[in-house]
Amino acid sequence: MRSRRAAAVALLLLPLVVSGCSIPSWVPLVGKSKPAAPEAPKAQPPASAPILTSRDQLHDSDDVVDRVICVVNNDAITQYELDEAELYYLAETRERPSDGEARKVLRGRLLQTLIENRIQLQQAEREKVVVEDTEIAESLGDIMKKLKAKDATEFEAMIKTQGLTIEGVKKRLREQLMVQRVVRRKVALRISVTEQEIDRYLAENREKLETGLTFGARHILVLPDPAKGEEGWTAARLRADEIYGHLLEGQDFIELAKKHSDDPSGKDGGSLGNLKRGELARDIEDAILRLSPGEASAPFRSPMGYHLFRLDSRDALTGDSLVQVRGQIREILYRQKYDTRLKDWLVEIKQRAIIDIRM
Repeated sequence: MRSRRAAAVALLLLPLVVSGCSIPSWVPLVGKSKPAAPEAPKAQPPASAPILTSRDQLHDSDDVVDRVICVVNNDAITQYELDEAELYYLAETRERPSDGEARKVLRGRLLQTLIENRIQLQQAEREKVVVEDTEIAESLGDIMKKLKAKDATEFEAMIKTQGLTIEGVKKRLREQLMVQRVVRRKVALRISVTEQEIDRYLAENREKLETGLTFGARHILVLPDPAKGEEGWTAARLRADEIYGHLLEGQDFIELAKKHSDDPSGKDGGSLGNLKRGELARDIEDAILRLSPGEASAPFRSPMGYHLFRLDSRDALTGDSLVQVRGQIREILYRQKYDTRLKDWLVEIKQRAIIDIRM
């Protein structure tokens, strides 16, 4: 039980250790994905040291705690911070690097994340971003609820197992909220999605968006006599043309299906039931969906024989369903723009920063 609870604490506190590029809660959910991890820097942390499996190992040497591995605009990142980030990352993913090279790549990515977080925090400080104590208290309360801590004393004991203090957690929460706030100001609030962009996306992706919508159809099947070869196909075509002529005269499709269809569905008036896109062969589905509800098709040849179809009903992206889909499209486009804008902004502020990797 203790080990499971310690793991839960580690998972919840990971964003406090490695943050900055995390996706804030105010970003739309549809299409939501984390920005791609940056490439590892050319100068990589040494991977010869054993992989850390406990926070106790972080305190084995004061030299490690104080060793500066990177300076970002006169702000130091220590070996301790990188080791801590690796420890929490491994606790969350439950993975182990396959070899020394894989660990170098992992630690390089984690270092880049720490650098980006530090630059964003510095940007927030320059922007004079303020986080109120009440906001910190609210965030602490949320973490306590997720950990099912009965009170502050129990919560303090839980985070102590991870080598943290209440004041330390508050400090990290404040920094995380500051970063989220400056990202909101510099990225999210500068993005808009127009109705024209939604219209264009809808037009270009309508078929995909309509997947799952249903349609009702009927058909009449005229089979050729296989023993007669091409003559059998000719005779089948003549029968199908005759049936189509009856339809043009206004005769009822259902009655004609019962009388003439060679398919078992004929007894049910040729009903194919409610179908979803993709359930029928593509050429047959296309032939049906080209029709208007109530309209019957001319004879259509397939490897089976000749078909006559009638479209009875079709769901469409209209009304409430269209409103819902347009909302989803807006969030997809927002997500795409957010990812691009965030990436560009990070590149911009990193280019202005003085970064000295000391390894």
